[in-house]
Amino acid sequence: MPDIEPRGDELSGTAGPAEVNPDEAVGPELTAFAAGLRFALDPFQHRACVALEAGHGVLVCAPTGAGKTIVGEFAVHLALAAGTKCFYTTPIKALSNQKYADLVAVHGAAAVGLLTGDVAINPGAPVVVMTTEVVRNMIYAGSPALEGLSHVVMDEVHFLADRFRGAVWEEVILHLDPAVRVVSLSATVSNAEEFGDWIKTVRGDTTVIVDDHRPVPLSQHVLVGNRIFDLYEHAPHGPGKKGGREVNADLKRYIRHKMLTNDDRFSDSRGRGRGRGHRGGGGPRASRPDVVASLDRDGLLPAIMFIFSRKGCDGALAQCQRSRLSLLEPHEVAAVDEIVDKHLTDIAPADAEILGVEQWRAGLRRGFAAHHAGLLPTFRHAVEELFAGGLVKVVFATETLALGINMPARSVVLERLVKYNGEAHVDLTPGEFTQLTGRAGRRGIDTEGHAIVLWTPEVVPEQLAGLAGARTFPLRSSFVPEYNMAVNLLGRMGLAGAQELLHRSFAQFQADRSVVGQARKVDQARIRLRKTDAQLSELATARGIGRRDTEGDADNPGNGFLDYVDLRETIRRRERDLKFHRRVETNQSIVEDLGALKKGHVIGLQGRRHRGLAVVLEPAAHASDPKPLVLVEDAWCGRIDERDFVNPPQVLGNMRLPRHPDRSTGRGRRDLASALRATGIEMPRGRGNKRAPAADDAELKRLRTELRAHPAHRLDPGDQLFRLAEQRNRLLREILSAERDIASRTSTLGVTFSRIVDVLAELGYVTRTGDSVEVEDAGRLLGRIYSESDLLVTECLRAGVWEGLSHSDLAAVVSAMVYESRRDGAGGVDSVPGNPRLRGALTDTVEVWQRLNEVERRHRVSATREPDTGFSVAVAMWSSGRSLTDSLAAAGQAGQLLSPGDFVRWNRQVIDLLEQIRISVGPDAPLSTTAARAVGSIRRGVVAAELG
Repeated sequence: MPDIEPRGDELSGTAGPAEVNPDEAVGPELTAFAAGLRFALDPFQHRACVALEAGHGVLVCAPTGAGKTIVGEFAVHLALAAGTKCFYTTPIKALSNQKYADLVAVHGAAAVGLLTGDVAINPGAPVVVMTTEVVRNMIYAGSPALEGLSHVVMDEVHFLADRFRGAVWEEVILHLDPAVRVVSLSATVSNAEEFGDWIKTVRGDTTVIVDDHRPVPLSQHVLVGNRIFDLYEHAPHGPGKKGGREVNADLKRYIRHKMLTNDDRFSDSRGRGRGRGHRGGGGPRASRPDVVASLDRDGLLPAIMFIFSRKGCDGALAQCQRSRLSLLEPHEVAAVDEIVDKHLTDIAPADAEILGVEQWRAGLRRGFAAHHAGLLPTFRHAVEELFAGGLVKVVFATETLALGINMPARSVVLERLVKYNGEAHVDLTPGEFTQLTGRAGRRGIDTEGHAIVLWTPEVVPEQLAGLAGARTFPLRSSFVPEYNMAVNLLGRMGLAGAQELLHRSFAQFQADRSVVGQARKVDQARIRLRKTDAQLSELATARGIGRRDTEGDADNPGNGFLDYVDLRETIRRRERDLKFHRRVETNQSIVEDLGALKKGHVIGLQGRRHRGLAVVLEPAAHASDPKPLVLVEDAWCGRIDERDFVNPPQVLGNMRLPRHPDRSTGRGRRDLASALRATGIEMPRGRGNKRAPAADDAELKRLRTELRAHPAHRLDPGDQLFRLAEQRNRLLREILSAERDIASRTSTLGVTFSRIVDVLAELGYVTRTGDSVEVEDAGRLLGRIYSESDLLVTECLRAGVWEGLSHSDLAAVVSAMVYESRRDGAGGVDSVPGNPRLRGALTDTVEVWQRLNEVERRHRVSATREPDTGFSVAVAMWSSGRSLTDSLAAAGQAGQLLSPGDFVRWNRQVIDLLEQIRISVGPDAPLSTTAARAVGSIRRGVVAAELG
């Protein structure tokens, strides 16, 4: 276990066998490195660098903007000084690009390379910046680039909690050669010591540095209307009650006054007021231009305003452009034009209009811009450069900007404390709030940073204070075995080695630690159970019953009280089982009837989520999991399933509908609801069949007869024996539950891995012989495909369903493996017009997917997602040489409203997978030639400009 040394500055650390003293004389390399810095090292930076030069790995947890990357840059310095290699890894390509530029500025282009899947610059350099997936792939491929590697920097290592990509970080940490020093840089997490313990267990000597100190203090504010209030009372004599800080009384009074007077300045950006309970959409109480003007007036620019949607960011920019707001001086406007022109050199004039170049430039010339994933990367890069240079004063951004990109601001504004997570609107967590507001405060420029929340009626100051004051952000592993991981582990380590590596994962480490607490609970419960049993035995004997049949006294054999209690429990279980079977039968009927509903059928909803009449707008697409689209008489529109029914749905009537009912607008939904109510169809009364399933059960009748005949049945139900028996049963349930929890926590990874191996064995990727597993040629092919749909891609390659396609058709079908539509119901094969060869390949691909899903279902493995053809037409047109305008228009006709940034991003992913296919099938395969041609045809215009 690491030794933690608390310090007055909240610095803590651990080391290996030899303790690292932060006050010891620094080594020659740290002296040389520090001499080139513009500022002195902070204590946590000094301690981490001393540990690195002493030969230790390090884990550094510090707030956003504290300067963690200095430690990573020192690792680069050490590798160059020793003539070895350093990999600098990041979670996103934008951060890799930025870090590459930073290191080139210091060490020169000859010493630094960049690898991000679709970009390869100087890959043989001694220092290479790359996304984390690239180094993982190198390890599995046994790349010669790993030779001479001495340091690996893992920036934003807390990303291993990401449920989609987090396992990659653990794979790298587990697989790297033990001689490689890992430099892990993380945002502040509350379980840093636990994470450090794990790294020390799997990597050896590791120093853990935890620093909660911000180099630039952060002040919390609330903007109410056009007035900015401090969130907290000023406390010159220390913290307030209970170690916390008191909420500003003036702020609370002002909010109460405005709520009582219903001040119309609290209407949203369209001039509409909202009720106290509103939690959904709408703008801030002041318009965005007014908010920016308030920030400018109070000297709080430059600022980042986080708005949790692309549409919201673009809307905020449009509002500012329509206003008279201008934040730049004439000489600054000229500087903006110069930088913008530099970034537009690779943009074809013919594409300028559809890309909105002039409108984008007009906003920049007035000092404001949007920043989100839907923007063309060229635009984002220009915004980042202009903001860093003080030429953009306000950026309206989504939360992706908070992930490592160096765009420090004097203030950060949060428009809302709720965001959409892809499934529902949820409150920001303390960790997310800290990550976002951490961008405020520029080191060496600002004396303090400012975090500002825009007040709305749902913002309660006390709750906001709790959110701002919390620092709880536990790091939880998301490590789960996948197909590609499985074949690579089996190929490199064999079955026993793969299982051992799973046991060394952070996920298993955390599970084992939690099991210790659960085992302690079991021991304590067993002690209480023994005491309860003794009391119960003594009291039962006093009642003349005995404890058990086998333990009853000589005068009362066969009359044990616990046997009576067990009989009661048996009856309860029998009743529950009968009800369960009845419910299963009902649910099956509900599923069947839902699948049979047609467009225009009117049904009644009586579930917990929705109630009332509903008309079917779209029948269910899948009979096995039917989810028809309905509109309820209160104008709610959405998909329903068996959870919305107590009994099978009954068709109450029919309603005539237009061919394409308008369900996308509020007015259209209200008109449909009005027409539904006008049909005169009424909801049936009652809740349907309530027949008790136990009424005719012979076994249940026998058990009840036996219960009534038992001597204990004459006892008063309030007798202490029954209270002791209930206490005993409660303890038994607690023990059983804890033991199941222990078993599940310690075996989940192993069970998942075993099921995946079973799938691979059935499909011929591996061969199992007793306790050994051998990877076949197909498995080695799968091991070279790194995709969310890796097994489906490999199955299609094996089946030859993509052979003989043109290069543009191959690009189209490969895009279905990576693309994900932003709205439900889009992206089926039927959405691809014309081209019988392409439609046939897509149909064959879907059939391969369906067969694969059947295998996965049998082995209880999470299903591979369905191919999505929503981008197929657009990429096929682009690959065939059509214009950007035509390609984006084709996407729109297919129901996919793609921004230019999305278009480039999805093309990048298609290129990445095509390159994997080209390499995997071998240079002599015709498909390899087609894939190479497809890559070349896509890599042009705006896509080529972004790939470099």
